[in-house]
Amino acid sequence: MHPLSMVLLGLAMSTDAFAAAIGKGATLQRPRLTEALRIGLLFGTIEGLTPVLGWLLGLGAAQYITAWDHWVAFALLVGLGLHMIRNGLAPAADDPDAPSARRPGFWGLAATGLATSIDAMAVGVGLAFLDVNIAAVAGVIGLCTLVMVTLGILLGRVLGRMAGQRAEVVGGAILIVIGAVILCEHLSAG
Repeated sequence: MHPLSMVLLGLAMSTDAFAAAIGKGATLQRPRLTEALRIGLLFGTIEGLTPVLGWLLGLGAAQYITAWDHWVAFALLVGLGLHMIRNGLAPAADDPDAPSARRPGFWGLAATGLATSIDAMAVGVGLAFLDVNIAAVAGVIGLCTLVMVTLGILLGRVLGRMAGQRAEVVGGAILIVIGAVILCEHLSAG
């Protein structure tokens, strides 16, 4: 996988975590950099591990569908991209936690990090059908998520939910483009 594709994939995978971080940041009163980094590290670690898990699951199925692998990757990325765009365009529901300035706990943050990383696991399944260095891809996804979540926490009070939703739309569009590029590369090579 081309390094630029890895970075774009990492950014796309981190947009839903960025949106969640903006929401969390909006609920905190003056979040500190250390707190934002701690939350970013937690989200980045989870987001970096889930594509590896998906990749391992995909390897188990790879022998059955290797002739259609590029179509599987394309379908997964486009499906996830469309889902992210739909979520980003949906009207924001009021968060019952919004008025609270209470600091988020570890398990609540870990659950949010896991929920926002399910798409990365599905991308990992699709990557199992391609010739990629999963450790490099997972590292880039985790690093992008760490940075995006840290920024999202710090910018949450300023940006609010609107920017978070738009970020998810952009991330979904990036996934669709990556899926189309993978399909075009495989079809033109064959």
